[in-house]
Amino acid sequence: MTLDPKAFLTAIFEAAVAAADPELTIRRHLPAKPRGRTIVIGAGKGSAQMAAAFEKVWDGPIEGLIVTRYGYGAPTRHLEVVEAAHPVPDAAGLAAAKRLQEIVSGLSEDDLVVALVCGGGSALLPAPAGGLTLADEIAVNEALLASGAPISAMNTIRKHVSTIKGGRLAAAAWPARVVSLIVSDIPGDNPALVASGPTVPDEAGRAEALAAIKAYGMKLPDAVMAHINSPTSEAPRPDDPKFARNEVHVIASAAVSLEAAAMEAKRRGIEAVILSDALEGEAREVGSVHAAIAREVAVRNRPFNKPVLILSGGETTVTLRAKGKGGRNSEFLLAFAIGVDGVEGIDALAADTDGIDGSEDNAGAFCNSSTVMRMRGNGVDAKALLAGNNAWTAFNAVGDLFVPGPTGTNVNDLRAILVR
Repeated sequence: MTLDPKAFLTAIFEAAVAAADPELTIRRHLPAKPRGRTIVIGAGKGSAQMAAAFEKVWDGPIEGLIVTRYGYGAPTRHLEVVEAAHPVPDAAGLAAAKRLQEIVSGLSEDDLVVALVCGGGSALLPAPAGGLTLADEIAVNEALLASGAPISAMNTIRKHVSTIKGGRLAAAAWPARVVSLIVSDIPGDNPALVASGPTVPDEAGRAEALAAIKAYGMKLPDAVMAHINSPTSEAPRPDDPKFARNEVHVIASAAVSLEAAAMEAKRRGIEAVILSDALEGEAREVGSVHAAIAREVAVRNRPFNKPVLILSGGETTVTLRAKGKGGRNSEFLLAFAIGVDGVEGIDALAADTDGIDGSEDNAGAFCNSSTVMRMRGNGVDAKALLAGNNAWTAFNAVGDLFVPGPTGTNVNDLRAILVR
């Protein structure tokens, strides 16, 4: 079989992203029209594209505000799109969060609020609670990103230092009905954890937030700890009557996109297996485990017969040990590349479906059995750069970064391993 591995893996990525196309998924979940106004709000790295799609499929007047990452905007006719910083919040996000709260205030029970929410909304909507400041929320975010904590723990903490997260934005819209259309980037697809649930409350309280802070050894500002320890930080509960008329729909997820990726592989003549759509853990450790599986298939033809495409989704974490360049997908893949060094017939792509991995412009990277050797030939020590959280530099040295640009959706990470 003649096959271009990079082209094949790119097509797999594109199939996964297409399955989360916002126009297709929103059309399937349109709410009933209200007697009053229709207000559309949104936040996340794919929220502008969701807004543009909503405008195409909604027949009626709409107004509202959408917040997305710098460079991730999309043209809209009726809805205003503003851009702010991600992954570390900034003043533009602070101003946007305040405007969202103002937009949903003073509504009636005849009005409808449609919330378009996807991953990235946590950082894009800083709204410090109590006497906290933007600097405090930035400190919290930086501590979370460096902690190695899973996204569920991060968002439980975030919602206890915010006036907008943890269902508070939906509570502010009461008595209007709120319909949340959510693209999940969360392992397990709990909608209350996507973007820290601005319109969806969950059961986790401040006791769980404090337990996570302790478990992951986070050092947060004294003012933040004092606030979380106070009963005033408690978020609304799901049984609050203010949420009784609301609806929540997960319109796209990693599970659906992985199935689409598997179908595309089979269409191209390669069998596919999905390990899980909800893998979590330290990126380099998950990478090493995937490498062991790939080696077993390549060398012993088990537990899957080759040729095969091995797929997985979810969201790994990175515990920062140094200040290198990279993200969780490139870190996963560098550990994977080290693990399959010299084992013939293995090619892989690890990428974030939103088009950005970490703080650089790449979604992830490609690798194969010769990657580490090629790095060595370019004067790059793969193990040293992995130790320094510098995976971007390693893959950039051999021209294997994957840069598709913003995709307009976000259903978490896609890991695709081809064993021939």
